[in-house]
Amino acid sequence: MRRSFTVVDVLLVLAFFSDAQWAVNGSSHCKQTYSGVVRPHSVTITEFGAVGDGVTLNTKAFQNAIFYLNSFADKGGAKLFVPAGRWLTGSFDLVSHLTLWLDKDAVILGSTNSNDWPVVDPLPSYGRGRELPGGRHRSLIYGRNLTDIIITGDNGTIDGQGSIWWDWFRNGTLDYTRPHLVELMNSTGVSISHLTFLNSPFWTIHPVYCSHVRVKNVTILAPLDSPNTDGIDPDSSDDVCIEDCYISTGDDLIAIKSGWDEYGISYARPCTNVVIRRLIGQTQLGAGIAIGSEMSGGVSEVHAENLQFFNSVMAINIKTSPGRGGYVRNIYFSNVTLDHVDIAIRFTGQFGEHPDGFFDPKALPKIERITFKDFAGKFIQVAGLLEGIEGGNFLNICLSDITLNIMSESPWNCSYVQGYSHLVTPEPCEPLREKIFPKHYLDCYHISNQFWRTNFHSRGARLLSW
Repeated sequence: MRRSFTVVDVLLVLAFFSDAQWAVNGSSHCKQTYSGVVRPHSVTITEFGAVGDGVTLNTKAFQNAIFYLNSFADKGGAKLFVPAGRWLTGSFDLVSHLTLWLDKDAVILGSTNSNDWPVVDPLPSYGRGRELPGGRHRSLIYGRNLTDIIITGDNGTIDGQGSIWWDWFRNGTLDYTRPHLVELMNSTGVSISHLTFLNSPFWTIHPVYCSHVRVKNVTILAPLDSPNTDGIDPDSSDDVCIEDCYISTGDDLIAIKSGWDEYGISYARPCTNVVIRRLIGQTQLGAGIAIGSEMSGGVSEVHAENLQFFNSVMAINIKTSPGRGGYVRNIYFSNVTLDHVDIAIRFTGQFGEHPDGFFDPKALPKIERITFKDFAGKFIQVAGLLEGIEGGNFLNICLSDITLNIMSESPWNCSYVQGYSHLVTPEPCEPLREKIFPKHYLDCYHISNQFWRTNFHSRGARLLSW
């Protein structure tokens, strides 16, 4: 006898296949690779008069070489080869269909003269420099409105020599916001791989308003007390894949952003479809992965898995504030291993830091459908410090299969959050104690996919054949 099916059965099967489709589409851009592209034209930086002695300033050599290679953009592109040596330079621009290739013993050194880092306009989604009103210093390696950019090599090094910038920041003597080490704007088809990045003056790798970005097999290092030396900051970008990286810096290892208060709300470019895999690192001033605090254009569809953080102050931090607006939704963290981390999961709803006085304090961010699954940790001080915003609860926060060895007597501290849990040790705070199964798995981002695979796959197959 054929069994009857309810409308709920049909909806559950549709939810399963909808979620499974995301699992395929959401990570497909990680399969793209650009570093193996063969360019038909190639030159060496020494052909343009560069001297790799660590003293001679080679800005003009880099600029002239890239200007020359631009003539091959419509002929299959070109490669600029940087051989062994220490190549001091100020800021220079990239062009489309270009590969910048660093030899194993090649080191590009950022100049310690601020005049070699030109001042450019602030980002429209920020309205001003991130640190100071007005403009900002341009990154060492910079590009905008480009297509098909590859920065790679045989594990060569790009060193920002940032200590002088950190001193200016600490002494309050900066005139403009500090520069990034690499920034690409409004660009498509970006690949950064097989390099070491050292001592950025500010954030290290900053793709902003970009699409189809891949960062793979990079090492990013800065002293653990260096200010704001984030590792990789995808900003108002889509289809971003970060894989197989080691990062140890003075701030967030990865920070996902999308604009600041009223400027980000107006610019309205979200950061979406971000995949992070196999990340290892430490930070004593930030988080392993942060979302925000500048997230006013929205952040969604983030999958981060196979993460290892050690000797760090925080593992995951979602930070925002009244006035930000925007949203953070459909976020999934899984397979996370922690060792000597002060706070495993942190929500910061009162981060503050506004660009000016024109923000709307009633513009409350929407934080919803955030899943944390398969966490294991030892020597953890606090499992969760989850501080939402009064009147704008953080909703559908889901914890599943989490086991943390907690060193303090108060493992959880929660306010203005709501959600569910399953197999969490130590037991979560009261607003998260309601069970995920059987009533709420559809409220939990990506949990429904896995639940269906393990419990309802055969049932769904029968329904489809009915």
